[in-house]
Amino acid sequence: MWEQELKYASPTPVPEQYVPVPVHQKPDLDVGVFQKSDKPKHLHFYNPYCPCSKFNLPQFTSLVKKYSKKIDFYVVVPTEEDVETIAAAFGQEVTVVTDPDEKLAKACGVYATPQAVLIDDEGKLYYRGNYNKSRYCTAASSNYAQFAIDSLLAHKPAPHMGNLAITAYGCELSKKSWFSLNIDIP
Repeated sequence: MWEQELKYASPTPVPEQYVPVPVHQKPDLDVGVFQKSDKPKHLHFYNPYCPCSKFNLPQFTSLVKKYSKKIDFYVVVPTEEDVETIAAAFGQEVTVVTDPDEKLAKACGVYATPQAVLIDDEGKLYYRGNYNKSRYCTAASSNYAQFAIDSLLAHKPAPHMGNLAITAYGCELSKKSWFSLNIDIP
């Protein structure tokens, strides 16, 4: 158990082939996947086998409850295997999108879960990063994703919140790494 604690207390290793995607750039998104609406989009990169993704669930669902009338929420999962279970767990306010080839993740500059991505109403990347500095998303003073949402909805520039907001902590996207965790999906 201490090995997992150490693993998730450190930043997620950056893949060798990782290409950063700058904020304010328009990521190449498959428009057909997303609802055609003029609302901003929140993409929640979620790995059902990742303990960090599981700890993040209450934080994410509270954002959905608070902002679903102003933002379209999507849960991005690696495979179709668990889509129905995940869709039922998250409710009707979110759309579950699969990303088996990591095309969407790469377009947004994501290489770990859980990660929040905000796309503004012009289709530009507004924020990519963590939900919170706390593994359990309990530190209200560092609700990074919520701060970014509030700024976006207020038509302000994305806040600069430091490296803890944008350095990925959690699980790698690589499917191989999930199955070594031996964790049950709730």
